Amino acid sequence: MAVNQIRSMERKKLFWLAIVCIVPGLLIYGFFNLLSICKTLQYSTLDWNGMNKGLFVGLKNYAKLLKDPRMSGAVAHNLVLMVTSICIQLPFALFIAMALNSVTFGSKFFRTVFFLPMLFSTVATGIMWQLFFDPMSGILMKFLKVFIPGMKNIAFLADMHKAMPAILVVICWQFIPFYMILLKAGLANIPAELYEAATIDGANRWNCFWNITLPQMIPTLRTSAVLSMVGSLKYFDLVWIMTGGGPQGATELMATYMYKKGFVEFEMGYASSIASVMFVICFVFACCFLYVTRAREE
Repeated sequence: MAVNQIRSMERKKLFWLAIVCIVPGLLIYGFFNLLSICKTLQYSTLDWNGMNKGLFVGLKNYAKLLKDPRMSGAVAHNLVLMVTSICIQLPFALFIAMALNSVTFGSKFFRTVFFLPMLFSTVATGIMWQLFFDPMSGILMKFLKVFIPGMKNIAFLADMHKAMPAILVVICWQFIPFYMILLKAGLANIPAELYEAATIDGANRWNCFWNITLPQMIPTLRTSAVLSMVGSLKYFDLVWIMTGGGPQGATELMATYMYKKGFVEFEMGYASSIASVMFVICFVFACCFLYVTRAREE
């Protein structure tokens, strides 16, 4: 009885210690996140310029949003970015992670080199790639003219059909290293004994990948996919720096459109409705993805 009482007291102490450690963080999170979400929902029901007292308009901002072609285009661009992120960034990141995992000499050096794009500030990255795509003096055009003499200058970031692919290339270049680090950590947790046993049974590298690596990496891949999905749906900074959502809305995203409505045109109520829709879309996509992947795993 005495031992059980001591254990019970220790559990209670640990419980209250956990409460004391968690509550401050929850309060800060609630104040800066949950309160902000509630205030955004409140502002989305107002006709407000951000300075004067807003006029309550109910759901008119959302009704206007449903008929807004620029918002529809922005949502479509975000979905393209999301699909590109999941279908291109994650496979490339997994390939690089597996390649680095098999390298025994200089792995730290190559890991550092591949991770460099994540160390640059977004502003520096945007300006660097603007210069790279410059139609007059950019490295890309000079490189193309070497192989295609007489080729005319192409303004990649000013062309409605080429701007979005150019942006997608830059985003993939920037974020593949991040997912590479996550996936490499997941690869390090796979027991080497599984590969040894499979090799003894006559399995080749392809069999090991499909039957050992991929199943063991599903939790890490799911986490990476959710991060990629949510990040793609609320992406802003690099697109704003490189094109500002142009030309003619060809690279407009929900976040860039929200920024223009709120801080350029001072339609804070309408911008809040865009932010609310962004939150709902991110939440629904993340929940559906987690539900589907976990159901298939079970």
